[in-house]
Amino acid sequence: MQEISSFNPLPSQYADFSIAEGDELLAWRKLNTSVGGALTVFEARPDVTVVPTISARAGSAGILSAAGWNQLSEQLLTAIKPHVGKVDAIYFSLHGAMGAEGEPDPEGYLLKEVRAAFGPDIPIVISLDLHGILTDRMIRQVDGLTIYQTYPHMDFADTGERAAKLLLDIVDRGLKPVIARVVVPLLARGDECITKTGWYGDVLAQGQLLERNGSALAAGVMIGNPFTDAPELCTQALVVAESDAVFAQNAATALADAMWAGRHRLVGKLIAPDKAVALAQHIEGPVLFTDAADATSSGASGDSNELLKALQAGRYSKRVLAQIVDADAAEAAHAAGVGATITVPLGGSVDSGRFTPMMVTATVESLSRGLTRLETMGLPLDGGRCAVLTFDNFTVVVLSKPAFLFDRAFYYSNGVDPQDFDLIVVKSPHTEFHMYDAWVAKNFNVDAPGSTSANVASLGHQLCARPIYPIEPDTQFTAQPVLYRRGA
Repeated sequence: MQEISSFNPLPSQYADFSIAEGDELLAWRKLNTSVGGALTVFEARPDVTVVPTISARAGSAGILSAAGWNQLSEQLLTAIKPHVGKVDAIYFSLHGAMGAEGEPDPEGYLLKEVRAAFGPDIPIVISLDLHGILTDRMIRQVDGLTIYQTYPHMDFADTGERAAKLLLDIVDRGLKPVIARVVVPLLARGDECITKTGWYGDVLAQGQLLERNGSALAAGVMIGNPFTDAPELCTQALVVAESDAVFAQNAATALADAMWAGRHRLVGKLIAPDKAVALAQHIEGPVLFTDAADATSSGASGDSNELLKALQAGRYSKRVLAQIVDADAAEAAHAAGVGATITVPLGGSVDSGRFTPMMVTATVESLSRGLTRLETMGLPLDGGRCAVLTFDNFTVVVLSKPAFLFDRAFYYSNGVDPQDFDLIVVKSPHTEFHMYDAWVAKNFNVDAPGSTSANVASLGHQLCARPIYPIEPDTQFTAQPVLYRRGA
């Protein structure tokens, strides 16, 4: 599992992946992950024996290097292939928005290799992030799939549970499901993607109804990751049915048409940095600045200092809390020690084509190893050596590595509480409601540059099929469902 931004200039490497093999995976049974959810289903069945093989997870970043992909894919397949002929079914937990140099569809490659090794008859079910890019090659290898149904994501374990139940249903009843897919030329971003309150959630609810009333084995809409520039990047509606191809086609078409009808709402609404600063200056109560363009969880570098500069330029005088990835600044703080005053360039250390360093003279308030856990999933995070620096009215948590910043983990683990500040910068397009939106007076989605900008037309896509909305506002769409059935 990895989600990448093709527009981040720093490639991922094999060393960025955390690898677990064999029984190590069983420790995830109580975590809110897809694997954890699947394990609860499998282990509840006395007639099911789990054969854990391998897991490889990496934080979001730039495209995986060719050498890293070769090493990783070889290790994955080496762990899986010895079980050929010894298992009755396969569950594969994926993200869907990987990308590697020389291989734009890593998940499709792995699935095709697994299918070739295990043969045409063994059932394979996969689970995916709704930001994944499900390709034709991927669908041709599988018997069924489930996707996340919440954003911000909360249903990791639930998605794994649904995948495990679907896999066992296929085995128990000897099903040969049909999968209908409708590709929609749409890159969806913005607040209407929040499933609790937005248009996207309303459409997903239609798919959930199909599952719950038994009409479909699985149904949903994947919006893809606009920052993974790949040939099949798109929004797509998916319906898995027992056998009724006509129903699957019609249901997938209805979901696709609903997404297209809301396309004007599924565009990020951004505010210029200087205007956001001017408005924030006069707001009573805390303010959130959402820096979605530098979201490390979407594949960005995390080294943008654009909002810090904008706040300085706008003479914002209240207390500011922010995060930034800058290994050199963090190392300088560790070398100087707590209480020291250091003068360092801050930011622009990775994505130098977009950001230039800003010189700061700061006090080193605290230091850490940068180890914590996600609030949402409980999975470990490693931001490398971290430092809390203060200068003027700014408090900045400096990380050495671009770990996920879509919750408050690195703030809390470095001894700062966002509720103690007047303005907080979050490098994520959205967070769970209780983390910030429940108590801030205003959340500004700021139009800063970055490799994960919601202003998708500014990124420079080269591989994805065109035209696509909103890059080409006059894009046309007519649903053309495609059917898949294993063995047909």
